[in-house]
Amino acid sequence: MPALLAEWLNLLLRWTHVIAGIMWIGDSFLFMWMDSSLDPPSRPREGAVAGELWMVHSGGFYEVVKRRYLAPNEMPKTLHWFLWQSYATWLSGFGLLVGVYWLGSSAYMLDPAISRIGPGTAVAIAAAALLAGWLVYDALWMSPLARSPRAAASVSFLLMTGAIVLFTRLYSGRAAYLHVGALLGTIMTANVWRRIIPAQSQMLAATRAGTPVDTSLGARAKQRSTHNHYLTLPVVFCMLSSHFPGTYSHPWSALVLVLFVVLGAAFKAFMNFRGRTNRWVLAAGLGSLAALVALTARPAARPAPAAGASLATVPFATTHAILERRCMTCHSAHPSNPSFPQPPAGVTFEDPARVHALAERIRVRAVETKTMPLGNLTGMTEAERDTLAAWIAAGAATR
Repeated sequence: MPALLAEWLNLLLRWTHVIAGIMWIGDSFLFMWMDSSLDPPSRPREGAVAGELWMVHSGGFYEVVKRRYLAPNEMPKTLHWFLWQSYATWLSGFGLLVGVYWLGSSAYMLDPAISRIGPGTAVAIAAAALLAGWLVYDALWMSPLARSPRAAASVSFLLMTGAIVLFTRLYSGRAAYLHVGALLGTIMTANVWRRIIPAQSQMLAATRAGTPVDTSLGARAKQRSTHNHYLTLPVVFCMLSSHFPGTYSHPWSALVLVLFVVLGAAFKAFMNFRGRTNRWVLAAGLGSLAALVALTARPAARPAPAAGASLATVPFATTHAILERRCMTCHSAHPSNPSFPQPPAGVTFEDPARVHALAERIRVRAVETKTMPLGNLTGMTEAERDTLAAWIAAGAATR
């Protein structure tokens, strides 16, 4: 595929994914807020009314009445469905997953320091995990165990933790987090496609036929919708995690992600119930936040500088030679790495002044978190990382 076409396809997919995700998450937040804000009917109303609320926005006033089901004479001329936001988010996200990670698996998915699986095996495991994740989750919540939501939720959390550990043992930290997000996002979209929309369709079909409506369908659809709602913040974190190498590159990256999942769910509960949150949920969220701060407050300890790499004796020529060998295959005006027609994030190292300005970023990515070079494809050694650290500690001089 021509580089220009690939770049535009990537841009359009990312744009679509972000816009669709905003719409889907916004719908989830709004409807969950409305459910938690319903008041008893202020006057007698016909039908199976669950509650009502008033809202003001954009210069107008909105009256919302929720019904558990509709009677035949209540069928509206136009009924608005909320499904394409979910489907567009998943389809665009899957396109990015395939284009960026699966087709570029050597560059993004694999890290020889973590596992020795090949690109084909990595992609096959990832694809199987997306499908298996939904099937296992759905079977669990369709089983008798679902009659005890706390028990089923506990098992679901343990299974998710197992998936996080598996991904972090197979893939690079960045790819592991992205695939956890893809797994959870797949479950969320499958909930809409296979459980929520079909349940609502069956209820409407009964209404049109004039037969009794099975309200348990609505209750189960609401349960899956609630699951999706509490997964939104962890999924958003997974999607943004590539910008925060201190998380996915941590030696205990699986624990960091599990704590973020707990923090996200607890924070969402706090948002939903506004002061009525269960104290144990609040304690779990605050405890997770404290643990995350403690875990990531300091980077992993670095070995002492190698012989000959003292603070006073690292000339810029030595540093620049390391950057040329290990980094400038990607970070140059014209990258030689075919995966990058343009330098990633616009970062280039030809200009010494630019290198000096980026010294702190180099320290974080190449020395502390060791997330660069990407997948260490160019084989940067520990001695070279120590040399970079010594040069930066001495002031990152370029003369």
